[in-house]
Amino acid sequence: MLKINCLGYNCPLPVIMLREKHSHIISGKKVLLVTDHSLALHNIEYYCTLNKFRYTTEEVLKGVWEITISK
Repeated sequence: MLKINCLGYNCPLPVIMLREKHSHIISGKKVLLVTDHSLALHNIEYYCTLNKFRYTTEEVLKGVWEITISK
């Protein structure tokens, strides 16, 4: 599983960082993205929906989310 640490980054950087791993997701690898920016959370979920990726979101600490993304 690839991990993308987006702690401290505001949009659009988390989405751009995820987009750079798009081919890995298409090939079947899972990606774990960690963010503390609530707007990034919504934008990443939207990006996954547009690309028909599966995702699960978990708030692991108050204001910190882990998003697991797969094909």
